[in-house]
Amino acid sequence: MDVDQIRRIKPELTRYLNRFSDCFGRKDTRGHMPVYVEGQLSNLPRKSVEPIALAADVPVRTLQEFLSQHRWDEDAVRNRLQQIVAKEHGGKQTIGVIDETSDVKKGDKTPGVQRQWCGCAGKTENGIVTVHLAFAKDDFHCLVDGELFLPESWSDDRPRCREAGIPDGMVYRPKWEIALELYERARQNGVEFQWLTFDEGYGSKGPFLRALDQRKQLFVGEVPVNLTGWLEMPKVTSRRTQRTGRPRRIPRLTKNSPSPRRIDVLLKEHPILRDQAWQRYRVKDGQKGPIVWEVKHATIIRPDNKGLPAETWQLIVARNVLDEDEVKFFFSNAPSDTTIGQLLLVAFSRWRVERCFQDQKQDIGLDAWEGRRYIGLKRHLILSSVSYLFLARTRHRLRGEKIRVNHIPSARRSIRARPELVA
Repeated sequence: MDVDQIRRIKPELTRYLNRFSDCFGRKDTRGHMPVYVEGQLSNLPRKSVEPIALAADVPVRTLQEFLSQHRWDEDAVRNRLQQIVAKEHGGKQTIGVIDETSDVKKGDKTPGVQRQWCGCAGKTENGIVTVHLAFAKDDFHCLVDGELFLPESWSDDRPRCREAGIPDGMVYRPKWEIALELYERARQNGVEFQWLTFDEGYGSKGPFLRALDQRKQLFVGEVPVNLTGWLEMPKVTSRRTQRTGRPRRIPRLTKNSPSPRRIDVLLKEHPILRDQAWQRYRVKDGQKGPIVWEVKHATIIRPDNKGLPAETWQLIVARNVLDEDEVKFFFSNAPSDTTIGQLLLVAFSRWRVERCFQDQKQDIGLDAWEGRRYIGLKRHLILSSVSYLFLARTRHRLRGEKIRVNHIPSARRSIRARPELVA
């Protein structure tokens, strides 16, 4: 937005930011929030602290201290944002999307920085990774939370962590544990997700899937091809563990029961999937035309850590019509009567969080943070979500008539029918 556009929406922006006023104990500290948010919403080519401060005629050091030193309750700001989303954008067909993003950083002082895979660069680079939770409903989407992924090299070096202001209680955790914490926080603030979706980095983690299922959270998550299972329940028997005294019985697979097999092998060799006809679904319309996938569906029984049958999930196999080598596998804990269309709707909703990342980096400056203190990074992530929520709400309002998007057509509908999914 340019200066004139910001001036026109200034009253609305002021009312919006006033909803966070009680998160700041001092009036002068509270006054820096509009400066930072307006800078993120502006058309500055670079949206780090220095250009934002200079454009607002504010001392650069003052705005830096606002992020990293001034006392204010950043957790309360995040909670308020989630409460706004829950109250004013919740309802049916809400989808939560879990994903991570990265930013390339120079030096070794930025909290969590190390050489690691950075998706933004498509290679291993010196950078940081943050895990995020997005909220989507119809044609509205935003980020509601984010947290730094702290590598083991940092977690094991507590003096380095203290120098960066990383709390002693913050240690290395797998990304799926961070994602589960973000999910729990959003739920505590009233954000309800009818569905949750994520990529195979999270779908490959059995404890993560089981934790969601225990919370009765419906999900459709992509999984890697090396996961194993059965398409038919194997036979289990018990054997005695001792000849004398009271025998203990331990369950085991019968001699003739097959071992669990990789899901890509099941697709090629097991008759339930191999002989099943592909059904075509229009997933969305891309810039070059409709994107159509072929789908097969079955029930899969997953083994536990002892190789015995455990959870029963739905297995969805999707193949790109234009590139048959591109095959995706999804697990879901949805009820058996859930339509394939509904499962696909959720499975292919990850573009929402990717769009959030793209917008926040291009329009808000999510990747423009420069600092050495963890509290500054945390506050930057939260304020970036505050800025983006206002932007998303403004776009949604200015769009005028609501356009219902993301309705998967049935398998019987011709793929030449009117587009139903618009990315």
